[in-house]
Parts: sequence; C-alpha cells; structure tokens
Amino acid sequence: MSLSPATLVTSDRAWQECLARLQSEPRFGIDLEANSMYAYRERVCLIQISIPAQDFIVDPVAIENLDGLGQLIANPAVEKIFHAAEYDLMLLKRQYEWQCTTLFDTMWAARILGFERYGLANILQELYGVEQNKKHQKANWCRRPLTPDLLNYAQLDTHYLLPLRDHLAAQLAAQNRLEEALEIFADQTKVAPNAQAFDPDGFWGISGAYDLPRQQQAVLKALYAFRDQQAERSNLPLFKVMSDRTLLEIAQSCPATLRELHKIHGMSEGQVRRYGRQLLPIIAESQQAEPPRFPKRNNRPPEEVTNRFEKLHTWRKEKAQARGVESDVILSRDCLWAIAFKNPQRPEELSQIEQLGQWRRQMYGTDIIKLLQNHNGG
Repeated sequence: MSLSPATLVTSDRAWQECLARLQSEPRFGIDLEANSMYAYRERVCLIQISIPAQDFIVDPVAIENLDGLGQLIANPAVEKIFHAAEYDLMLLKRQYEWQCTTLFDTMWAARILGFERYGLANILQELYGVEQNKKHQKANWCRRPLTPDLLNYAQLDTHYLLPLRDHLAAQLAAQNRLEEALEIFADQTKVAPNAQAFDPDGFWGISGAYDLPRQQQAVLKALYAFRDQQAERSNLPLFKVMSDRTLLEIAQSCPATLRELHKIHGMSEGQVRRYGRQLLPIIAESQQAEPPRFPKRNNRPPEEVTNRFEKLHTWRKEKAQARGVESDVILSRDCLWAIAFKNPQRPEELSQIEQLGQWRRQMYGTDIIKLLQNHNGG
C-alpha cells in the first residue's frame, strides 16, 4: 500500500507549524530513530509523529528547539502511542530530560493479549497487509540527506499506530484487560536512562575475563580503556573499534609484534594499521602492571529470600502458561524479588511494594499471600 508522503520538518518555522497541529490533538503516534550502530554516544536522529490523516517526520538534527514536543509528551491530557516505548523513552530522558505520561504501548498491548509475534512489522503485515523493508533496520539515521526509501520506512513506524491502538484497546476491553494494560504502560514511563560514564572496571563484564590469569586480566583492563578512548575520539560504537572477543584474545596471547597481532580474531589489516603501534606498548606495559582488583560482589540474598523467589517464579510461570502469555506480563522479575524480600503476610502489606500496582494487587494478591504463608508454614 502506498502512502501519501509524510511532511518532512527540517526548519524551525516548519516545526512551529507542526507543533501547532499537534497541540490541537488529543493523541498522536510517535517513534524515534537513533544511530547506536554508528556513534560512540547514540542520539535521536529522527522523530516520526502521526495524527489522523497526516504523518510528520521531524529532523532533530536540523531543529534548534524541540521543547514544545517535550511539553506534549509530559502532558497527561495527551495520549502518546508508541510501539515498544522503553528504549525510546530512555533516549528522550537522557538527551532531552523529557518525562512521558499517558502512554499507550502497542507492543505491550499485544503481549498482554497473548500475541505470539508482537514486533511492529509482524503486526502490520498481519492486520494491514503492510510489509516493511528490513534492509533499512540498520540504517544510519543521522546521515543526510535521507533517501525517499528511508523516509517511507520511517513513516510506516507511526502511520498505523492510531488505528492499531484502537484495535488493540478494543480487544483489551473485551477481555477485561484494559486496566491491567494501563498499569503496565504507566510502569514503562518510569524507565531510567542507562549510565553513559566510562567504567574502567567494566571489562569484568566481558565473557571469559574471570578465567584469565591475573596478569592477562591487567592487559584486558588496559585494552578495554584503550578501545573506549579510540571509540570516543572517532565517534564510533565500541564494536566498530574492536569486539569483546578480540580484546580477550589479545589479552590471552599478548602479541609482541604486528605480525602476531595479525593472527588475532577480528584484527583486520586496517585495524592493525590504525591501532597496532599503539597496542603493542600497552600490552607490554600492562603485563608488568599490578593486577586489577576483583569487583565487589553483590551480596547473595539470604537463602530464605531465594527460596521465596523460586516459589514465586514457579507460580508466575504457571499463571502465564495458563493464560497464554509470557511470564513478565504477569509480574516483572524485579517485582518478584521485591515480594520475596518483603515477604508480605497480609494483603495490606502488598501496598508497600512499589513494583506491584493496584490492579495486580487485586488480581494476584490473594494468591501471593497464600503462597507465602504456605511456604513460611512449611
């Protein structure tokens, strides 16, 4: 199906005209495109917005001030319709410090309804016979100019969100799941931006780091810092400088010559040429450095807490299977741990668990209290 071209908004004047239209609407569909595969620190490169009969593609690279959109996103009287909102909301909080209210997340709605395939492309194909061109999924959205194909692909991400929202909301209402969905949507707006500051001890998160001899761990730590410096200087994502596997193999073999460096997995001719003469002294010097301290381990929960969590986990899985949904639709893992730590014995104690909303307290509270009482009694 061919769509009328979206309105491309690339100037402050065009943005003010677009904003005036949006301010008269009670709801709009919205999606973001970022450049996480092409930059050291990802940024919002495109904002797609749809209202009835009109699609906008807003260029935040070209527009100086988007505060008016932030005000709409924060306005509880305006419904914002996303598909899989969590990542987008995290980006908006980190880059613009915007807080979303009154969210409708069509992905979560589909999951609550038990859809087996709930990606937007799957749903659009099933409900509207629309096929998205997957070759654009890894596009660099901050590169200009944007081609007509890319603009069309971006437009499809929001063009159908309003009718899709109404279709899913009707199904949620018919199944008495709308209140549950609204509670989960509200939870999604609480997402926190992930930390962006470089952590020199982050190398411990590389698979295999703990298995290295102590001196090789010192090499890995130095390589990890070098990679971050190069990525920031070149504005590249870390994996485009060197992969985790490459760092680990360099630390394991500790090459002393460029010829030896060539033998490392992932070290192309270009990488050896760009980084080799800097890497060799780093490898040599870090072999003489003091081995890094092991990170502080999070204290393991007490055995009784772990046991309660396992009981709750089994109960959640059974509930989800009986209903035909994935387990986290019932309760999140964080919520299970909060309940396990709190160990509520009376229904009124459940209100002290922040992760457990009112609808879920009413729906599952009796089961949870009974399970914990039986567990404690046993």
